[in-house]
Amino acid sequence: MNLPLLGSLAALALIDSTSFGTLLIPIWLLLDPGRVRPGRILIFLGTVGAFYFAVGVTIALVAGPFLPQISRAAHHPATTWAQLFVGIGLFLWSLHLDRRHRSGDAGGRMVRWRERALSGETNIARLALVAAAAEVTTMLPYLAAIGLLTTATLPAGRLTLAMAGYCLLMIVPALLLLAARLAAGDRVAKPLTRFNDWFVNSNSASWVVGVIGFLLAYNAVAKLGVPHLNG
Repeated sequence: MNLPLLGSLAALALIDSTSFGTLLIPIWLLLDPGRVRPGRILIFLGTVGAFYFAVGVTIALVAGPFLPQISRAAHHPATTWAQLFVGIGLFLWSLHLDRRHRSGDAGGRMVRWRERALSGETNIARLALVAAAAEVTTMLPYLAAIGLLTTATLPAGRLTLAMAGYCLLMIVPALLLLAARLAAGDRVAKPLTRFNDWFVNSNSASWVVGVIGFLLAYNAVAKLGVPHLNG
């Protein structure tokens, strides 16, 4: 495994470490009034990491033998047209996400997730599985990492080790915040609260989806042979 591949995987893992499931919910658990309960946070992060590890390894190992067929399919005109429509669909969906965010639907959804996370009756492992499953198809860096590992044609052992390292790095920032909260107590509560407020009120999902949709559509149009896009 070469250094460029490791560097790319590390960068993608750190981006994924700032997602809803890998950082925001752990921050809510850290800000829960009263004594910090590290066991709940460790169970949550361990479950999230294990889920992404299992999904990633399964997809990479299953897709590996079919790489030649995948490559041929990717260059078929029908696939390119499908890519164009997917790109346009993602761009239109981003506008829908933006309207939902402005109407307050996203904020209400965040409140419901927070209530579930902080409820004393919630099974924390089940919450982690539900959050990870709900987010897995939207975690584009994670999906890109699976693609990199698949196309790198690594032996199964190295691929499994690389995915384990990726998933561990995904939860390291939250683990560091847990350590800081245990060591510094309420002194880190204000920074965590500010980050929580920014994350909840931001609308990163819509522009990320919009940019990806535009790039997919642009690339498809170029492959279909529009003159001014091809040179």
